[in-house]
Amino acid sequence: MSTGTATTTGPLQAAGPVPLRRNWRFQALWAGQAGATLGLQIADTAYPLLLLALTGSSTLAGAFGALQISASLLFGLHGGAVADRCDRRLLLIAGDGVRLLACASVPAAMALDRLTLAHTLLVAVVIGATIAYTGPVRLIAVRSVVPPEQLRQALAQDEARMSGAGLIGPPLAGALFGLGRAAPFVGTAVASLLALTAALVVRFPGRPESGAGRAGTADGGALAGYRYLAGNALLRPVLAVVLLINVAGAAMLLPVMVILRGQGTSSTGIGLALAGEAVGALAGALLVSRLHRTAGPGVLLLAVSWLTVPVLLAPLLPGGPVTVFAALFAVGLGIPTLRVMIDLLVFSRVPDALRGRVISATLTMFTVGMPAGTVGSGLLLDHLSPAAALGTVAALLATGLVPATAGRTLRRSGWPGRTPARTPSP
Repeated sequence: MSTGTATTTGPLQAAGPVPLRRNWRFQALWAGQAGATLGLQIADTAYPLLLLALTGSSTLAGAFGALQISASLLFGLHGGAVADRCDRRLLLIAGDGVRLLACASVPAAMALDRLTLAHTLLVAVVIGATIAYTGPVRLIAVRSVVPPEQLRQALAQDEARMSGAGLIGPPLAGALFGLGRAAPFVGTAVASLLALTAALVVRFPGRPESGAGRAGTADGGALAGYRYLAGNALLRPVLAVVLLINVAGAAMLLPVMVILRGQGTSSTGIGLALAGEAVGALAGALLVSRLHRTAGPGVLLLAVSWLTVPVLLAPLLPGGPVTVFAALFAVGLGIPTLRVMIDLLVFSRVPDALRGRVISATLTMFTVGMPAGTVGSGLLLDHLSPAAALGTVAALLATGLVPATAGRTLRRSGWPGRTPARTPSP
């Protein structure tokens, strides 16, 4: 089965591959990805604040994120299919270029005093659509410029990028607003320019690999990725458990904010408390290889999942924001390990001609979990106290984890190349 890593960072010397820190293609690609991620994090904070200032409506302020996620979901199927049929590098360049134009149009319209609500919401749709097309390509590009033996290390560094952007982006957006109303939107445009520059400079194999594994997958249709995931005995419980964690994590945020607000915590204090997960994930990126050596993927997944259950109840303990920060930090330590695990278990085993659709299907499933959890927590809060809502979410998560824990598939799963005989295959 093709893994997409046959083409690496150039000729490998007899002594081994070039150290990752000297792999300029990976580091340049990583810098571009960091720019794209940071720009999105700034946008996620700046655009709702802009809409709130323009309209005074919290509903319209929240519409930016809703439209962005909706566009990512809507175009997700097509984005994965295009990645498996077209030149992936050109697709990345086109997506980053369109996002740059969309982001740059906002400060330009502000300078001309022509910015409208429709314009701003259209930018949300464009950003969401470009994520659907460039997201799978970015994950494929990493493995195409890194040799297989360095993939885990490269993915861990990539996790540090995501966690760092998640930690820096929101406060940076606030700081840029202090410099001027257009400053954060100029910042998102500059970050998009960095991503586009990296896409133009870094060359990687653009076409899906030919050969074994491609037959029957290139023309499997846009839903081929979902069929592949559904037909794999190991991936079904893995993805189901991760989806449960995503739903529970998203459902936790609103009740926690209500509880902390009721305790007199300031908005800044609430933001710092919720940053615990990002800080933990940043630290956890350093532990990926060590944790992967400690236990198999299924055991690690179940351990982090069950740890999430008491974390959901932590806001009910004394300590307020400090307790929330510590609990989120603890669960955040395992997030990079799980994300790298998904890449190694899912994306590395997929034929290259099908990889874009499988990645797109996986990302779409995880993305759905966030709005589902947010909407679910809102419904719970309409009928229950914040404490009861958290207890309900924790109970539902624990109930959902019981079948996966009782079964043998996850507990006996092994890392690719280590225990292949015990790992179910499609």
